[in-house]
Amino acid sequence: MKKKLNYIPFFAGILFSLNAVAQTNPWPETKNVNKPWARWWWMGSAVDKPNLKSSLVDFQKVGIGGVEITPIYGVKGVENNFIDYLSPKYMEMLGYTVKIADSLGLQVDMVLGTGWPYGGSQVTLPHAATKLVVEKYEVKKNEQFNKEIKVDPTKEKVPAQLLAVSAYGTDGSYLDLTSQLKGNQLNWKAKKTDYTLYAVFAGKTGQQVKRAAPGGKGYTLDHYSEEALNAYVVPFDKALVGFEGKLRAIFNDSYEVYGTDFTPQFLQEFEKLRGYDLKKYLPQLLSKEDSEIGNRVKSDYRETISDLLLHKFDLPWTNWANAKQFKTKLQAHGSPGNLIDLYASADIPECETFGSMPYDIPGFRREKEDIREGDADPVMLKFSSSAAHIAGKPLTSSETFTWLRDHFKTALSQCKPEAEDLLLNGINHIFLHGSTYSPKEAAWPGWKFYASVNFNATNTIWEDAPGLFNYIANCQSMLQVGKPDNETLLYYPVYDTWGKNLEGNLFFQFKIHSLKEWLHGTSFYDTTKKLMGNGYGVDFISDSFIAQAKVENGILVLPGGSYKSLVVPNCDKMPLATLEKLIELKKAGASIIFEGLPESVPGLKDYEAQNTKLTSLLSDNKSIVTPVSDLFQALQQANIQSEDLVKTGLKFIRRDLDGEKIYYLVNHTPKTIEGFIPLAVANKEVLILDPLNRNVGNAIVKKEGQITLVKLCIESGKSFILKTENTASEKPWKYYEAAAEPIALKGDWKLTFEKGGPALPAPAKVSTLESWTKISPETEAFSGTALYTLQFDAPKVAADNWQLNLGDVRESAKVWLNGEYIGDTWSVPFTINLGKLKKGKNELKVQVTNLSANRVIDMEKKGKEWKIFYEINMVDKDYNKFDATKWAPMPSGLLGPVTITPLKN
Repeated sequence: MKKKLNYIPFFAGILFSLNAVAQTNPWPETKNVNKPWARWWWMGSAVDKPNLKSSLVDFQKVGIGGVEITPIYGVKGVENNFIDYLSPKYMEMLGYTVKIADSLGLQVDMVLGTGWPYGGSQVTLPHAATKLVVEKYEVKKNEQFNKEIKVDPTKEKVPAQLLAVSAYGTDGSYLDLTSQLKGNQLNWKAKKTDYTLYAVFAGKTGQQVKRAAPGGKGYTLDHYSEEALNAYVVPFDKALVGFEGKLRAIFNDSYEVYGTDFTPQFLQEFEKLRGYDLKKYLPQLLSKEDSEIGNRVKSDYRETISDLLLHKFDLPWTNWANAKQFKTKLQAHGSPGNLIDLYASADIPECETFGSMPYDIPGFRREKEDIREGDADPVMLKFSSSAAHIAGKPLTSSETFTWLRDHFKTALSQCKPEAEDLLLNGINHIFLHGSTYSPKEAAWPGWKFYASVNFNATNTIWEDAPGLFNYIANCQSMLQVGKPDNETLLYYPVYDTWGKNLEGNLFFQFKIHSLKEWLHGTSFYDTTKKLMGNGYGVDFISDSFIAQAKVENGILVLPGGSYKSLVVPNCDKMPLATLEKLIELKKAGASIIFEGLPESVPGLKDYEAQNTKLTSLLSDNKSIVTPVSDLFQALQQANIQSEDLVKTGLKFIRRDLDGEKIYYLVNHTPKTIEGFIPLAVANKEVLILDPLNRNVGNAIVKKEGQITLVKLCIESGKSFILKTENTASEKPWKYYEAAAEPIALKGDWKLTFEKGGPALPAPAKVSTLESWTKISPETEAFSGTALYTLQFDAPKVAADNWQLNLGDVRESAKVWLNGEYIGDTWSVPFTINLGKLKKGKNELKVQVTNLSANRVIDMEKKGKEWKIFYEINMVDKDYNKFDATKWAPMPSGLLGPVTITPLKN
């Protein structure tokens, strides 16, 4: 046979080279950090090398970039395979995991413990989570008090350590009786008046590690003591020898340390930090009454707790990890401290979402019976990304999809907008919550964690999960390059929360599940929403980061970047040092915009003298601190241009890449948004990138003054990434429009069940598209993948392209036309462009995968037990006993209507 066309590779090479010169691939290189990662629960740490390897291969194949290992409670019946945490066998499995992951291009994070929060067998009582315990005694004038001071044993199971005894007279006098103690015995006479004695103890919460793995049980750690932290890491210092630089990061979960409001050294630390003896004010500290002195003492107490958590735990923890060449990843929410500073103490701040949020996307399903109401408030999400931005941390991660739906009921389409809202608020490193290690020999549905969507090969959604994961990776690849481009800082007045009576509660935690207690309804929240709603990119800033700010050519410079302005919302309290620094920055040329002025300094120490200074400072600088009547006019004067694209309903986030802008735009409105969309950049060409399919093209633009108008058509539920450039670098974007009305595809569909269970139903012929659960009892119980095949005649309509709309898909699909694979469609709207049709007969194949719920219903109705896990075992979304027999079968398959629409460019 003659070799033909040998010249083609040569000329193709020349053309490729010329093309490479003319244009570069606008998509950044895909790296493991671009891809979504997964929290990986090791149940009972009952892992083995073959299954570890196969699981990691599964992750790599579908597009997961790394895992975060969390050992938890085990599975009944496999106790002989349990591995104690940090034992030689455990470390062998961890080392093998790191080795295999590295060979696959994956990375590994780990929790510094099992379950959550930090704690375990190495935590002794002195270093366990501590609480403030106070006993009171009434002593009359001239009465002799001679007794042992101790905590009522019926109240405290663990002996509490007596730290101090103070006497408070009815005449306002104060006596410190601590030095008169002999052990716990006090022999003292009340000479001048009647007294109330306060005995302060360091008690123990008794909290144990939640969901602990074998070898990981024990007390929760005292998070306000560096001594406790140093003792806690001793076993890890030994166990992690040789892992330096091989593990990517050490993780610390959300602050679920209950009732720990004290530490044995608290009184001494308080006096060092706040400048006075707290014991003098114990009655005011512990009073539930709303009083100025009491609230000021409470504010100082809460600030001290925050300082201890930051400086005695979080920062030393990061320093410890960094010394071993590990990064740290921290969920600060739920803690009692200033969230901005706490998030910023880690290398990778991490937020989380919990439950399901509503979206107005047509066809987006959110059945009330299957969801927990979500709390993914954009303002809350921005605490973590703001900390990363102002501190110069390139990644912000998120625990994602926690309790998104009830078990086995989460579709990929329901994940997409939730992930998008994270990306829109500065998160660029998504962690799936999560995946449970499950050995191949485990009976279906395998091992399951009680609160997860469960992203692994035993769940049917795994079939098309690469679509979701690739989408996230494409978005994150663009949202990790360059730097954040929010131009406005917003001061977070934490003292307004710390300084309140808070319904008599002394200890206060900034939880994501109780935003109405500390965030909603505040001036800070309202200003944030106002700024974001009017197209301004915002990052939050704390007092400590204001202290680090500098001014260069009128720009505010922080460790993590530069900003054009700083807005101070209406607030009641502000430290004198913060106000002094803000005025200093303004005098140096920075744009500092006051919506209101503080009324007072926080705290008790010299507060009256400081308030006098604050009043004088405001008066002396009245011309530069006068509150503005129009915030947006003030921002315009600071040369900050709003992004008016928000008026269309589009959501956005913007980044800067070497002077060019990257926009991520998402349409969560119920309608298609089309027309010329304004970008707040002048005289630019614009590249459109579609993160669903990586299509690229140069947009049609109009250049008008300080804005560039870009022609877009974004369907509800869709997104685009825009990148500005000086000259067009790609072929023109194809703007397809419908050339005629949609044409219904009718006829007999051949339906073949390809894989899944409990058994493969017999093939069927379907003339009317409806749920396959209606065909037979076998199809009602089936969860898996089936293939729909249809022969149809090409319509006699001219078209540059044809759009296929599958209508209602339960739950994801792959599409072939005339034997050629077209692509997948797994999110609303379920549309895909087919290209050209053949004249005459065409063959459409649609492979549809449903959810696992129907198979689980069938199992439970037949009495097959699969819930074989220790501790919490399995619960539903409301934490009640899991019972799938109460469920109705979930619609499955291709429900349609299926149409094709001719498109013209």
